[in-house]
Amino acid sequence: MEFVDLKLSQILQDNITSLGYTKPTPIQEQSLPPILKGQDVAGLAQTGTGKTAAFLVPLIERILRTEAFIQNPGNEALQEFNERVIADWKPNQFFLVLLPTRELAEQVLENFTKLVNNMPIRGVSIYGGTGYEKQIDALKKGVQFIFATPGRLIDLYKEHLVDLKQARGVVFDEADRMFDMGFKDDMKYILQRLPNDRQFMVFSATLNLEVLNTAYQFGSNPVEINISRDQTSAENVKDYLFHVGEEEKPQHLLSLLKKYNPKQAIIFTNFKHNVERVAQFLSQNDFPAIAISSLLTQAQRTRVISQFKETNNINIMVATDIAARGLDIQGVDLVINFELPNDCETYVHRIGRTGRASSLGTALSLCCDKDVESLSRIEDYLKRKVDVQYLEDSELIKEFKEYKEQRDFRGSRERDGKFTKDGKGGRRDSRDQRYSGDRKGGGSSSQERNRYQGVKNKDQGKHQTENKNHSKFSKHSGEAKHYNKPNSTGSVGGTNSKPKVEGKYKVQQHGSSAKVRTHKVSGAQDRLNTRLTKSAGLGSKIVNFFQKLFK
Repeated sequence: MEFVDLKLSQILQDNITSLGYTKPTPIQEQSLPPILKGQDVAGLAQTGTGKTAAFLVPLIERILRTEAFIQNPGNEALQEFNERVIADWKPNQFFLVLLPTRELAEQVLENFTKLVNNMPIRGVSIYGGTGYEKQIDALKKGVQFIFATPGRLIDLYKEHLVDLKQARGVVFDEADRMFDMGFKDDMKYILQRLPNDRQFMVFSATLNLEVLNTAYQFGSNPVEINISRDQTSAENVKDYLFHVGEEEKPQHLLSLLKKYNPKQAIIFTNFKHNVERVAQFLSQNDFPAIAISSLLTQAQRTRVISQFKETNNINIMVATDIAARGLDIQGVDLVINFELPNDCETYVHRIGRTGRASSLGTALSLCCDKDVESLSRIEDYLKRKVDVQYLEDSELIKEFKEYKEQRDFRGSRERDGKFTKDGKGGRRDSRDQRYSGDRKGGGSSSQERNRYQGVKNKDQGKHQTENKNHSKFSKHSGEAKHYNKPNSTGSVGGTNSKPKVEGKYKVQQHGSSAKVRTHKVSGAQDRLNTRLTKSAGLGSKIVNFFQKLFK
């Protein structure tokens, strides 16, 4: 099958031909006919197989046929394309394409612009991290396509700048990634506000039953297309594994770049704070590199991607998984995983940045003891072992400037701005935070020790004050001498005396010795007794001093 067999509008066919495409990819071949008929579609295919064009081409064609029908409703030559016409299409209506990242929104808009060249069809990308003005101006002028991230779209909807009731169709691109990033509630919020008769399309590289359940929940009945049922990674990519020690990774990274000498390469790291350090390490060793992560502003990220796409001496980009999904950079022929991702599906998306559009690509992964668990999950998901390779000693670069990896005061690795004990990311368990040992001093943390010692001292001080104020105990006899007000006989208690209560203190006789049982203390009485006791004690010391002096 070729594109000309679909009998697309001539202007669209010309643009497709000018872009160098003659035969649709498998996902395009199976998705185009049902979408052209207005059916719902759920497409599952490997990354880099043309899923974007699988929904853009048929939706653009539907609008072209609808406009032609509106202008010439009686034209018999158009009758065979009636199933492509959108019923009751209005000038202010549009197709909505939802995407997980700003970069993907810009990329899809770029592909869209090429396809609608010389057509009266406009689109706009809507995402956060940038100003509202240009996006609002484009919406006011009228667009047929909106490419949006959920958050900014909802903001504009609440400001009554986007009317979701005017959407005639919705596309969820990289839908599994949207669920992974926490957009599930936003997706449902948007679906609840779309017309019931809208066309529904969802495309993904990995199967996500929750995505399909959401589609069915909102009344869709999509045609399910699974191109990658028995294949989890792109057939154009050869991936290899290198078992190395963690401290050997920098040396192997330099050596692999020298050996493969890529035209364009992407280095993936799990930790966003490592991105700049890896890029700096490469640049200092004569491999010019740039870095991209969520630490950059949107303007900076856009500039980095543009710089990477240009033909210059900077052909290496160090990235977190922010660049693992959706980015379509045709020239990338090498991907290196500095660390293996924890998520097996992320591995597929990472290596899918190369080998795109039928070109061949290579993906290399550096695996140390900390990556072993991730490797096991990845191989279980791939249902195969990743081929292992080794570098000969002669292939290793021996002299290079050192790579300095930042660690926190506990020696823990850093991931996504959070310090973790095991280097796997995520929030530390509260028990680790409360009871983890100080590696230099051992035992509990100093903060916990100080807090515990403070409570202990406070309790001890309280008991000591009570004992000092109301009784002095002999080390040998255990007898108590009391400083409370004596009774009428001049003694504290006696053989036949009843317990005496002074304020809140009860003194009770036990044989020849009097012991104190303490109850609740009256604050004022306690302070008074303390002052009297201190005064009496000081006076006795002074008298004793002068007696000894003049004796």
